[in-house]
Amino acid sequence: MCIMHRHFDEELKDLNSLILKMSAYAQEAIDKTIRALKERDRSLAQNVIDSDKAIDELELAIDDKCLDLIALHQPMAGDLRFIMTGIKLNSELERIADIAVDISQRALKVVEEPELKPLVDMPKLAQVAKDMVRMSIDAFVNRDIELARNVLFSDAIADSLRNDIQRELVEDYMLKDPSTCPRAVQLLLIARFFERICDHATNIAEDVFYMTEAKIVKHHPENI
Repeated sequence: MCIMHRHFDEELKDLNSLILKMSAYAQEAIDKTIRALKERDRSLAQNVIDSDKAIDELELAIDDKCLDLIALHQPMAGDLRFIMTGIKLNSELERIADIAVDISQRALKVVEEPELKPLVDMPKLAQVAKDMVRMSIDAFVNRDIELARNVLFSDAIADSLRNDIQRELVEDYMLKDPSTCPRAVQLLLIARFFERICDHATNIAEDVFYMTEAKIVKHHPENI
């Protein structure tokens, strides 16, 4: 193996490590957000918000790494798809972390008020979101199409839970007692944010299909 090719392989490994670091940050943000909401813990919510700057800086570093690899080595085929997927994955993970910040900001508002209702479906939705992100990253790392496919199928579960939460808040609280609307709206937004995390995990899973098999599955379910 020539020196240039060996150097390129090392650079790809470094990129993979940076992406795994970003995924760990994003998953930690989700976990802390869930706990902040369930435990009504202001300090955990604030910690997620304060950690966002480090995640933004890592996103820029990964983007620079990807662009340098393309410019310096002009990769082809599978290597190019890996780098292009890395760019997209990086963006999806940063957005997931941003949404965790959005949820934490809402959680700070929720804990300031008396509890509207025990959280039942919300933790279930949060867990689905957390599991989908974890599975999508594992699918990327292991180039596991079956795991990526499971992520895509899990999105329907997230949509159903979000709809159940919305229905309960609107029909059992907001319509029956308008004074509950401010607190219910915060929970509605949080449910929507968790469902959006699931959407980003789905995007990652779709990118795994492209990286491993050069298949475009977005808007093409027949390729799944």
